Amino acid sequence: MSDATVNNIGDLSKAIPFFKRAEEVATTDNFDYAIDMYIEGLKRAPDAVEQGHKPLRYNALVRQGKGGKKPSVLEKVKHATGKDVLKNMLNAEYLLAKDPDNLTYAEQMLRAAVAGKFKKTALWIADLLFEANADAEKPSLQTFLLLKDSYVTFEEYAKAVNACGYARKLKPEDSSLVDEFKNLSANLTLQKGKYDKEGDFRDSIKDREAQEKFQLQQAAQKSIDYRQQAVEDARNIVKLDGSIQNITRLANALSDLQDDESDTEAIKLLDKAYDELNDFTLKRRSGEIKLKMLRRRVRAERANSGNNPYDQKISDALEEATKQLLLAELEHYRLCMENNPLDLKFKYEYGLRLMRNQKYDEAIPYMQQAREDPRYRITAMNKVGLCFFMKGWFKDAIDLIRHAIEEYEIKDDALAKDLRYNLARAYEQQGDITAALEMYRKIAHLDFAYKDVRIKIDKLRKTTQ
Repeated sequence: MSDATVNNIGDLSKAIPFFKRAEEVATTDNFDYAIDMYIEGLKRAPDAVEQGHKPLRYNALVRQGKGGKKPSVLEKVKHATGKDVLKNMLNAEYLLAKDPDNLTYAEQMLRAAVAGKFKKTALWIADLLFEANADAEKPSLQTFLLLKDSYVTFEEYAKAVNACGYARKLKPEDSSLVDEFKNLSANLTLQKGKYDKEGDFRDSIKDREAQEKFQLQQAAQKSIDYRQQAVEDARNIVKLDGSIQNITRLANALSDLQDDESDTEAIKLLDKAYDELNDFTLKRRSGEIKLKMLRRRVRAERANSGNNPYDQKISDALEEATKQLLLAELEHYRLCMENNPLDLKFKYEYGLRLMRNQKYDEAIPYMQQAREDPRYRITAMNKVGLCFFMKGWFKDAIDLIRHAIEEYEIKDDALAKDLRYNLARAYEQQGDITAALEMYRKIAHLDFAYKDVRIKIDKLRKTTQ
């Protein structure tokens, strides 16, 4: 065994006392001290996923649910990145523990884990990051590319194929991703040993579309087998220890199977545990899985509607599925907000759902409160401006959105374009055609294909001639 391997494994016997102490203090809600103890233990056993990383993640979520504060500016400076990969990994994990929804910290942790060859840790945080990014309303292409490269480092080709597949959906015109997807698929098949002695894999399947479908099936089957085994392992653990952590782990394993039957079982498991233990983290996770099921249904109905655009029954089914999702999201984030009154993220999310249900007057106060969180300040200002717009308060919308544009330092990302688009619409509705046209033109200079900007410009130019 090499020195590098020994260093990656560490000395678990020296780490266990710290992990035990962390569990003890966590039961008294002294989560900050528990985080410190977990980090101390992980310094001694960096790849202790089951004993260290997973329990730390669980307690971080509990801490968040009970109103735990995000890392301070001083803590962020103290836990900045440096040259030591282990220190970088644990610094990122410390910050992630205090801000569990911040995927930037998760990405930093993954990069450091890969660089340090902490394989178990890297794969664990990669899987967590993959699920979070895949479930996000606006998944990040760069995150999927990072995941792809990380999985390839450890020759986890099934997962690399999945990550690359998601990246392709976000950027279908990228021919390099198409080529890489095929190469990763070939590596996966070679890894399974089916084509080692039967010639070149690329020659074994002539039809390119059939080749891609075949490879996706192979990757999916391997992923399903892995997930089903994870469910059985989690069931056995719950039989021995029905703690909140283990119940949540089983629910997550069931949900990873990505079908309604398993998701329904996970929801029943979490709801029963919530009734018995009255811990909102269980109720929150149950709600998240319910929303995932409803989003899956909406996607299916939308695809069905696209294939049958003139079938009224199918259109009605899509409308009903969308309505149920909107109402379920509204109730879920209301509960999250009530049970996490100090977390402005949930005020923002609840306000956003009020807007989607066209309850603009109710949404405005929550968005105004969310402005106090730097993460949501500009976005919340944009949303309040949009609420004013929908109410017909065009001058108020203009004043607020212009202020948001002045504050926002980035000038060419999606939010910057959306701000300018909403400002242009407000100018247009107020009757200030010159100002509206000028703003639409600025967007076109950044992104000519953005929404209906080109049509707007052509239309407004005709009115000014």
